[in-house]
Amino acid sequence: MPTVLIIDDNAAVAIALDVLFSLHDIAALRAASPEEGLDILGREHVDLVIQDMNFTADTTSGEEGVALFREIRRRHPDLPVILLTAWTHLDAAVELIKAGAADYLSKPWNDERLLTTVTNLIELGQANRALNQRLQRERKAKRELEQNFDLRGLVWQDPATERVLTLACQVARADVPVLITGPNGTGKERIAEIIQANSQVADGPFVVLNCGALPSELIEAELFGADAGAYTGASKAREGKFEAADGGTLFLDEIGNLPLAGQMKLLRVLETGRFERLGSNRERQVKVRVISATNADLGAMIRAGTFREDLFYRLNVIELRLPPLAARPGDILPLALSFLRGKTLHPSAESALQAHTWPGNVRELKNVMARASLLAQGDVIKAADLGLPVAVASTPDTEPDRDAIVQALARAGGVVAQASNELGLSRQALYRRMERLGIARPA
Repeated sequence: MPTVLIIDDNAAVAIALDVLFSLHDIAALRAASPEEGLDILGREHVDLVIQDMNFTADTTSGEEGVALFREIRRRHPDLPVILLTAWTHLDAAVELIKAGAADYLSKPWNDERLLTTVTNLIELGQANRALNQRLQRERKAKRELEQNFDLRGLVWQDPATERVLTLACQVARADVPVLITGPNGTGKERIAEIIQANSQVADGPFVVLNCGALPSELIEAELFGADAGAYTGASKAREGKFEAADGGTLFLDEIGNLPLAGQMKLLRVLETGRFERLGSNRERQVKVRVISATNADLGAMIRAGTFREDLFYRLNVIELRLPPLAARPGDILPLALSFLRGKTLHPSAESALQAHTWPGNVRELKNVMARASLLAQGDVIKAADLGLPVAVASTPDTEPDRDAIVQALARAGGVVAQASNELGLSRQALYRRMERLGIARPA
């Protein structure tokens, strides 16, 4: 139950407020003087303060209330305070609102207005505290990851990225294959590098083969090598990627493009560590950690007969799902800033970057920032410099869908009031829509 502290030397006022709040499931604590109020604040959890402005008989200047308010702000800077007085001094009210007072009400007060104000402030305060606690946990987890593991200079901020990194570092020292899935341009190779850097073979080679960048007839030769004359144009023997990666890690990007014949040979290497070069009968032995990646639906490929199910299970001992950039909104601005060279972002550019859906993911963001850095006039990049399409805001006739709500909540850090403003809805309307769509309220 939320708790309000009432600091007022008039017992009748304090009792009336206590009764009003008790009828609406709000607990009330009472203090008759500034000293008693500050003492309670030091001992009890309080969600909001309602304070009088005058405590000495025949005093109407409000100076005592100003001093109390400033002391509360000094000790509890995030605690909302409502000022309540029978003597309204407009200039003083304006100054205190500027100094951080939540509201300034005159006696006698309007019960409905006061309850609305108190309820909104308590809800906002609880959301802000939950957000601050979550941010503190995230910052702590980020510091621990950066202190305990080699993250290869990766720039990130979003909890979704943190979850992937945590699992990647957790499995890095296990000698098992890892499959990294996710859309193109999300940074799958960077995750593979981090796994290698924290593995037992960190000092060994890190070899990359993009299975989608070569003709199917050459992939086997790239993987396993070839003796002279093994195929047209093979004038001399050549080493394959497995031999080059011996004692280290082989990263196979776009594994879904590997032809069936190559899949069968890859399965044998994973099981035995043995293979033959093309055109050779001599068996070779290697010790290689294999990390693979794909943006393809390997399950659908298995059903279609274009990917071996036994190879899938061999590669998929550990799967890391790297979300698209749009699902990691906390990463957008840190990444954008990392791609700039001596320039900064205007608030309009920040808003445009966060509103864009990024179908090309991190790769698209990098290209956008490179172009903006070249074309911007001056050292500050504005929204127009980015060349992004203008986001179309939701209208009252078009209710936001689940993805729009989730993304708005993420951009607002879980603050429902801020997300509702962005979506063009009232807070109550957003809550109702979240309930219909099964979206949990932010913790």
